[in-house]
Amino acid sequence: MTIRLLAFGIAKDILKTGSMQYEIQDGYSIADLKTALLAEYSEFKQLSMLSFAVNEDYVHNDFVLQEGDEVILIPPVSGG
Repeated sequence: MTIRLLAFGIAKDILKTGSMQYEIQDGYSIADLKTALLAEYSEFKQLSMLSFAVNEDYVHNDFVLQEGDEVILIPPVSGG
C-alpha cells in the first residue's frame, strides 16, 4: 500500500525531498516504518529521536498505518 511521507528539517535533507510516496506492506505500524526507513536511509540513525504524526496527529510506535495516510517525520528541533 502507499502512504505519503512529509519531512522537515534534517529529515528532509536525509530523504532529499520534502514529500514522497512510500510503499509499505499492509499492517505496517510506525515501528515497522521506522525500521524500514533506518534500513533504507542509515543517516536517520544519527538522530537522537524522530517523532511521527499521521494525518496531523502525533502517534505511538504501535499505530497501524492505512492506505493513503500522510505520515509526517518530525526530527529533533533546536531553537535559539
